[in-house]
Amino acid sequence: MRVHELGHLVLYVRDLDRSRHFYREVLGWDEVRGDVPLPVPAAAFSSGRTHHELLLIEVGPSAAPMPPGRRVGMYHFGLKVGESDEELREVVRHLDRHGVPVLGASDHTVTHSLYIADPDGHEIELYVDVLPRDQWLADPSLIFAPIRPLRL
Repeated sequence: MRVHELGHLVLYVRDLDRSRHFYREVLGWDEVRGDVPLPVPAAAFSSGRTHHELLLIEVGPSAAPMPPGRRVGMYHFGLKVGESDEELREVVRHLDRHGVPVLGASDHTVTHSLYIADPDGHEIELYVDVLPRDQWLADPSLIFAPIRPLRL
């Protein structure tokens, strides 16, 4: 067996309409629409690479919150948002217009990354690749280079 790619991610959310708005209107992800009734309130999103990359399932306002700090479970997921630092600067301006705070910014050598949270607190890395694929394939240690503050 060999994994070919990460196919999709499924997140539990408290309020589907609120999360649908965030992923569709703030992040600009296309929602996959269908006329099939679902057994639970849910919404799917795709960049066009595959049938869906993100599925949101509503669990309601009484769901337990994610515990803060170090814990077992997902830390964050990454979304590629462009090819250059100028595009990343535009992302910062876009997030500011939508009132979404940037929680962190890192230079990972192979990527430049911003960190935000969705309405339920799921951390999201928004990144651009800054090194060509052939460079990090030739020297995989670049992937684990020390993380530096990002200066846009």
